Amino acid sequence: MTAACPPTLPSIHAAPAAASPWLERFAHLLAPGSEVLDVACGSGRHMRRLAELGHRPLGVDRDAASLAQAAAWGPVLQADLEGAPWPLPGRQFDAVLVTHYLWRPLWPALLGALRPGGWLIYETFSQGHARIGRPSRAEFLLQPGELLQVCQGLRVLAYEEGLCQDPPKVVQRIVACREDTAQAPGPWPLVAGARWPAPAGLTPP
Repeated sequence: MTAACPPTLPSIHAAPAAASPWLERFAHLLAPGSEVLDVACGSGRHMRRLAELGHRPLGVDRDAASLAQAAAWGPVLQADLEGAPWPLPGRQFDAVLVTHYLWRPLWPALLGALRPGGWLIYETFSQGHARIGRPSRAEFLLQPGELLQVCQGLRVLAYEEGLCQDPPKVVQRIVACREDTAQAPGPWPLVAGARWPAPAGLTPP
């Protein structure tokens, strides 16, 4: 069972949480006005950032109270992502964003939600994080290299695995594209503002 939550303005007294640096680093890859699915969106910190950048986020989560805040930044959908069927069958997006969430049975649905040319931006806890804090159960921690295995059918632009600070956590994170076979892209920019063609003397890979 799914239900849309009505828009609600965020409290003026609550300081919004910052977006993930991983999203900030690669948000330039999204075309203007991209439709982005934010999975397990919580109170909408990434929906807020995506909306500020001119994109069209759709947030999905099971917690109604959190979604009431997230609805300030775009449409939201209340759904049990672990105990019910995928709530958006057949829908595809320009990007799918997942942070700090892992439910392995969702992998086919997440990959299937990417349009040709769409981006998967994923970051969550990895093996080794149990020595730091929660989550500590193996089912909520990625195995070494697991994101790379899951994304074998995609074109991987960036991948990291290791220890981060502020706060300390062990993570894996990936940015990967479902390539559009009808339109081969030039080299993707690793940083905002990079453009092709490159300076004289350099050739594309």
